[in-house]
Amino acid sequence: MRNLLSLLICLLLTACASAPKYTVDDGRPVNETLLGNIRAFGAGEQAVRPAIARSAALKDPDCDKQWELPFALATSNGWAENDRVAWVRALNVDERLTVVAVAPGSPLQLGDKVVVLASLRTEDTEQMLNGLAEIRDRGQPFSVVLSTGKQHVITPFEVCRGYTRFAPPSTPEVQDYHWLLSMHSLEVPKVQLTEDEALWAVLWTQGLSEEGGARMKTFHYGSKIVGTLYNLVTLASGLKGAAMAAEAAVTAAKNAAQNVVTEVLKQQLIEQGKSLAAQKLREGLTDAAEKLTRQQVVNALQAAAANRGSLSGVARVGATVFDRADAWAFERVAKLGGNPLGGFRLHQKLIENSFTSNAFAFDAERLDALSKLADAKGLGYEVQAILNGFKPEELLFEIGAMPLASAPAAFSFSGPEDMNQGRFARGLIDAMLDMPMASGPAKK
Repeated sequence: MRNLLSLLICLLLTACASAPKYTVDDGRPVNETLLGNIRAFGAGEQAVRPAIARSAALKDPDCDKQWELPFALATSNGWAENDRVAWVRALNVDERLTVVAVAPGSPLQLGDKVVVLASLRTEDTEQMLNGLAEIRDRGQPFSVVLSTGKQHVITPFEVCRGYTRFAPPSTPEVQDYHWLLSMHSLEVPKVQLTEDEALWAVLWTQGLSEEGGARMKTFHYGSKIVGTLYNLVTLASGLKGAAMAAEAAVTAAKNAAQNVVTEVLKQQLIEQGKSLAAQKLREGLTDAAEKLTRQQVVNALQAAAANRGSLSGVARVGATVFDRADAWAFERVAKLGGNPLGGFRLHQKLIENSFTSNAFAFDAERLDALSKLADAKGLGYEVQAILNGFKPEELLFEIGAMPLASAPAAFSFSGPEDMNQGRFARGLIDAMLDMPMASGPAKK
């Protein structure tokens, strides 16, 4: 009996010794900027995941389709030790695939740890994500097992093409637009998206794919996609390898932007925005909108135009149809029971916070074009109220003599980038699609 007890103790000790150890929050100081960005990333995912599921009800016969899931995953695998602690503190994410966002009715809940995907079990989260992409895109139900041992069946659902995702927390400024996926900067979730604003963001992203897909594919000529959609999953997972790619893409984009004349104007307007933000803090304003002068609104519209004009690669081509994506989303929000003015509200919140390096802060031309659609539906006065009394057509007229006033002049198929300058010349998403998938035998 004593020998049996000793054997059991040895087996238990061996099992404990071999069990993987995952990061916990031990209270240490972490990078507060990264911590805030991780929280913004999580807030964005949690806002758009229900909207993505909601968009499935469109069942639009005219749009190309993609498969989606009722949850979003993230992992801290590959990050530095202190940064892994930040992930735990911000979103309860450790090295395992952790649920960070769910749609209503999802079998998985926030914080769940996925350890088995359709019989695939491995500590290699990159390989797990590879498997997840393949399993999801079959469109068939599959099982997952959580760290608690509980098993669930997941059913993918079909939506219009164009995944809505957010920048990795290490590079919050990244934005990229592609017919398969758009990556929005973390400025967007920092304004605390409402349900209508999140739905607008999702439908706009799908509309960009639908309205600009043919143009973007033409520009993409000759580039073979070898990573399928696997790397698109890694971009949204927190995986450090994807974050490093994003950092490289930021550098490449900045180098390309040096050749864009509008970049000078953009930097000037960014500095003006910083000054405005500082002024708000000094004055302790509770309602920033009341203090936005006409000139500050004009500056914000110009900064949004400069941002659009400084995009490169596939995203630059996508920028030529941002206004069409606006119209596409506007026409479909109401079909899903949402407020079609959600796009105007999101725009206003963004410019009030001096956030213009994103696709949802309108430039003057987009604002005027969309306001005309709203006016045709009898919503003109509501739009003017959201914009705090400013009329889009007057703002457009005022900007008319300024640089960047004309979208056709500012945007064209040919960007200023040299296509021989490196992997990221066509953008982060295009580069990730061209990267080979991780290989190696899976552990089951």
